[in-house]
Amino acid sequence: MELITSYALQEFKEKIQSVGLEPYRASQVMNWIYQRLETDFHKMTNLSKAHRDILSKSFRAHTLELADKVSASDSIKYLFRTEDGHFIETVLIFERDHLTLCLSSQIGCAINCRFCATARDGLVRNLSTPEIIDQYLLVQRDLSQRIRNVVFMGMGEPLANYEAVRKAVEIMISPWGINLSKRRVSISTSGLIAQIRRMAQDPLMKELNLAVSINAPSQYLREYFMPISKTNPLEELIETLGMFPYPPDRRIMLEYVLIKDINDRERDAHSLAQLVKPYRKKFKINLIPYNPDPSLPFERPDLQRVYAFQDILRSYNLSVFVRLSKGIEVFGACGQLRSKRKYFLEAVHDSPNNI
Repeated sequence: MELITSYALQEFKEKIQSVGLEPYRASQVMNWIYQRLETDFHKMTNLSKAHRDILSKSFRAHTLELADKVSASDSIKYLFRTEDGHFIETVLIFERDHLTLCLSSQIGCAINCRFCATARDGLVRNLSTPEIIDQYLLVQRDLSQRIRNVVFMGMGEPLANYEAVRKAVEIMISPWGINLSKRRVSISTSGLIAQIRRMAQDPLMKELNLAVSINAPSQYLREYFMPISKTNPLEELIETLGMFPYPPDRRIMLEYVLIKDINDRERDAHSLAQLVKPYRKKFKINLIPYNPDPSLPFERPDLQRVYAFQDILRSYNLSVFVRLSKGIEVFGACGQLRSKRKYFLEAVHDSPNNI
């Protein structure tokens, strides 16, 4: 049986005709799935019994299985099993007045950032569009409050899985789909220059929020942290971002993970300021104190040092914010996601709020 979440509306109209239903039934079915969160065709009461029988024999809505979840005061981490037996993690974050869902786009990651736990498993494969959409649907069905924000900041590099992520975004922002605002969907990337240029030319993708992990003020240090920088040089990346076709009222988020005694020194702050100064009106800088992981040797700087770093950047008239990550208790914060179930269950066991 084919997955409905593989299709945009027009594609599903054609597919539904092939099983003998009128094209307009596609909109009815998608409304049930994306707006009413009903995936049992037999409960879609504005369709005849004969139509419901045809749909149930021809299509299905889910591909993932919920394996486990762990809750903390500021987040919930969900563990999903794929049909081929792998595991992916999705994190729901409680904001002051809304919910944000952090989606994974790959099983593992090939970028191999030194400070990121996800990289330790390498890349297994890309997620399909249905696997991305299912993360949203299954989490939303678990909640009474609507998820308003979606960020592709989970496992994997979303721009390395461009087509599947783009299709998922289309479903998310379309009125016939989940119907989120474009301004509430964010793509986070390690800085794949060719894909950022592709995104800049894409009428759908260039409307989204863009966050780029910088993490170092120099090419040398960034190569140490992020080997991807060898083929995506830092200065060229900043220039590419400086030309991204945002209107004047929108800014690209530069993500900078602060790691004790490595990239958090005063001279690092001055170097970073000089790097981005030519495009300062184009960027907003998020400083993220490193989220520790027991399998990695790095440490988080104290907050006094973090705020001193921020003050230096602000002295250059840069827009700078300190972002204290949520989800640390469930090992669901930035850089902490891993694909192995054993690791997840250890986090569940260790959490004081485990369920």
